[in-house]
Amino acid sequence: MRAEAVAAMTPFFSGTFGNPSGGHAIARAAKTALEEAREEIAALLGAAPAELVFTAGGTEADNLAVKGAARAARTARAAGFGDGIVTTAFEHKGVLASAHRLEAEGFRVAEIGIDRDGIVSLDALAEALDERTVVVSVMLVNNEVGTIQPLDAIGAVVREHAPRAVLHTDAVQAVPWLDVATHAAAADLVAVSAHKFGGPKGSGALVVRNGVTLEPLVEGGGQERGLRSGTSNVAGAAAMAAALRVTCAQRAEEITRAGRLRDRLADHLLREVPGTVENGDRARKVAGNAHLRFEGVEAEALLVALDFEGVCAAAGSSCASGATEPSHVLTAMGLSLSEAAASVRLSLGFSSTDADVDRALEVIPAAVARLRAATVPA
Repeated sequence: MRAEAVAAMTPFFSGTFGNPSGGHAIARAAKTALEEAREEIAALLGAAPAELVFTAGGTEADNLAVKGAARAARTARAAGFGDGIVTTAFEHKGVLASAHRLEAEGFRVAEIGIDRDGIVSLDALAEALDERTVVVSVMLVNNEVGTIQPLDAIGAVVREHAPRAVLHTDAVQAVPWLDVATHAAAADLVAVSAHKFGGPKGSGALVVRNGVTLEPLVEGGGQERGLRSGTSNVAGAAAMAAALRVTCAQRAEEITRAGRLRDRLADHLLREVPGTVENGDRARKVAGNAHLRFEGVEAEALLVALDFEGVCAAAGSSCASGATEPSHVLTAMGLSLSEAAASVRLSLGFSSTDADVDRALEVIPAAVARLRAATVPA
């Protein structure tokens, strides 16, 4: 977490501990802090305060957006509104699992293709849409390979071919690198998560544009305009606002710095380690993503070797609990199972340093060489 976020949330664990739904002075202080956080986060995301719903992270925000919009549309089906869900084959599992749940409820679900560079096909999107489509979900930045999707163009296709559909984007990975207020302006629903930009884990938000109707997932006391009942996480909201404020203020500088580190890391490995290939088009990625495959090396074995040397990396999505199967993102891009199984994600952010890259460049080539030597037949 950013130091500013830690400082912002600390008071709410002691003195300002009230429930913001209460009516006494301590509760009112908590309510004031919650609404101030809502105003700041909404403004930085290009929304009005009344359009921001706090959640327990990006996965919940995705679920609320996709399921909530689809189920709300179902109540209007008697008027012939529709039952179609269109998304991509390399979305975050929070979106894909929601779509599959809706499919079991009778909705039609289409997953459109992705090219080898990690970019959605606009032609495939247009072909999948129809007058009965009610929800379209395309992430702004892919959570594994870091490619940026052309959301303005996607929005134009949706408006032309499915004018009554709402467009949702998972912008969780985008916030550190893109001005979401601009890049997600075409979306009706925008999901973000604080821990991706230096805030606490378990805090997120969903932008719900004025006029969009959702059916809540969690019902109870009617908090968050009835869309997310339950006692609000005031500390998380305050910390999220602080982290987002610093992120937006320092974004341009961090893009330059992290991009330089990423390029040094990736270029060195591509140049010095034979059989190394980059996944996705770097020119269309965010600055903090280096996604590489090392031919002849199982990613899981490499990650264990790197972890032993103090280098933390990932294969697939860090949100897929205990998953060892090949990444659905990479197979959706057309990689073979063996290519996907040899791929590793190296992420950089505001806390990454030159020393981190130096250590990675010391450890990774040696680990790859050892693993390759161990698999050579005697």
